[in-house]
Amino acid sequence: MRRGPWLIVGAAAALVALGCLGIARCEELSGGSGRYLRQQIVWAVLAALVCAMVSVPNYRKLGRWSFALFLLAIVLLLLVYLFPPINGSRRWLRIGPLGFQPSELAKVACVLVVARSLMNRPVWTGAAALMAPIGLTMAPVLLILREPDLGTALVFLPVVLMMLVAAGLRRSQFLALALAGLVAMPVLWSQMSLEQQSRVTSLFEQAGPAEAATGDGYHLRQAKQVLALGGFWGSLLAGPAVEDSAAYHLPEARSDFIFCVLKERLGLPGVALVLGLYAAMVWQGLEIAAATSEPFGRLTAVGLSSLVGVQVLINTGMNVGLLPITGLSLPLVSYGGSGLVSHGLLLGLLINIGMRPGYEVAREPFRDPGNSMAPTGRFRSGRARASR
Repeated sequence: MRRGPWLIVGAAAALVALGCLGIARCEELSGGSGRYLRQQIVWAVLAALVCAMVSVPNYRKLGRWSFALFLLAIVLLLLVYLFPPINGSRRWLRIGPLGFQPSELAKVACVLVVARSLMNRPVWTGAAALMAPIGLTMAPVLLILREPDLGTALVFLPVVLMMLVAAGLRRSQFLALALAGLVAMPVLWSQMSLEQQSRVTSLFEQAGPAEAATGDGYHLRQAKQVLALGGFWGSLLAGPAVEDSAAYHLPEARSDFIFCVLKERLGLPGVALVLGLYAAMVWQGLEIAAATSEPFGRLTAVGLSSLVGVQVLINTGMNVGLLPITGLSLPLVSYGGSGLVSHGLLLGLLINIGMRPGYEVAREPFRDPGNSMAPTGRFRSGRARASR
């Protein structure tokens, strides 16, 4: 893949534009002044600058700072407890009018540090091989759960699991991890706050058509209602379905439930476009991973692509009532500077790797001779050499 990954660039730009359209619709429904839309445009420009800057230096040089970036993210996650809570959560670092959410940086930092820890492990045997990546992952997960932020914490584990599979995770180890996850679920439930537990239980206690919805059930009821009001073509083409503005009321519409707003505005074709753009982005990210023979680059590309895909699945799942409402934003589309800039960093790294695939440690560096979930083979020792 010698040419640049322009599909990722085009898909990202289109998603940001659709996000601005959705935020503008939220402002219209709430009678806002357009302040949120203007802020989102400023953050989009900043995210584009970050993306361009990260794509220039060789990604292997950036990879040397993986542990430092990870430690910085952990320190920032600890510092949030020094600030007063906002809406019952301590997720933000605030400097005057500006706010920053460290968990967004932690997601990218975790992918980098796990890729760095896995790149020099030629043979995966025993439970000890899993201790480093799982231990590194659980550090930010536990801190984010205590904020509390269930949605962001849920993202880490499936992303790291995909990276482990790409690194040659054995089937027996995969089954052991799945069993450990099942055993740990009661412990995790006991450590969740009452608010987090109510978001899970509300998924199974959804109010019927003639019943009043309260609490988290109200959010879910309104999300489904806004989805339905869009009809097939959406209000942009077909006009509003009803005149009552209260029917369109949706808390956190511009962030957590922007997917519902886009469905209301653009209808099913718009939803198909949004999901298609995400699919194209993830697909090219995985193509970049397949074309990259250098271990750190391949693992990083797998992790970053999985990070986008997992977030989309969780956010859209909670919007349609298939998953608990967790407060996780939709990448590049939802309102928020921290998320937008962190995804600019993510895309810059993917583009960087996609433009530099021609380095390898072995002919097939992720192969393992044992019973692995990846192809079989071994790393070849020695310094990296240029490929053909």
